[in-house]
Amino acid sequence: MFAARAVRTVPALGNRAASTIALKYSNAIYGAALAKSPATLTKVQAELANVSSSIKADAAVATFIANPTLSAKDRTAGLNSLYSSLDAKKQPLSELTKNLLAVLSENGRLGETQGVIEGFNELVAQYQGELTVTVTSASPLPKDIQTRLETSLKQSQTAQKAKSVKVINKVNPSVLGGFVVDFGDKTIDLSVQSRVTKLNAVLQQSV
Repeated sequence: MFAARAVRTVPALGNRAASTIALKYSNAIYGAALAKSPATLTKVQAELANVSSSIKADAAVATFIANPTLSAKDRTAGLNSLYSSLDAKKQPLSELTKNLLAVLSENGRLGETQGVIEGFNELVAQYQGELTVTVTSASPLPKDIQTRLETSLKQSQTAQKAKSVKVINKVNPSVLGGFVVDFGDKTIDLSVQSRVTKLNAVLQQSV
């Protein structure tokens, strides 16, 4: 049963907002799954997709995952409840996936779960020769702008080296305007928020 204490969460600005810590877990689960077999990698990816969907669809699960104040006992009970709900809908979770969530829980990093999953998916995409480009904007991009942006991105040298290119538009009001483009290990920040931050830095230096 999930503890329902409220907690305030802060939206992330694109994939690069995933913490360095989250990416370490992403690399760990990716390496462990691939070391077993490509089939295991695919299975773990499907399982993590189900975990991600549960976090997005179930407010109680989202609150549980984001709450850093829960006791070890409450975290264990919450994970067991999550495992049961997922096992009831799909095939039982593998030990790799359960171990990942257990380690995140033990280290007080359950709040990093979505970032870990995103990082894992990027690694799998790279392994499969797919380049995922994430465009984060304050509101959904109009279809014509998204099409033009996709065309430009697919003409880049990085994209042409990939077998396929997948462009995802994420919405985050905190970028204020413009957008942030993440692909590979690169980030192009064309947001108004970035300009405001730079302006504030200049003003502070001038005082």
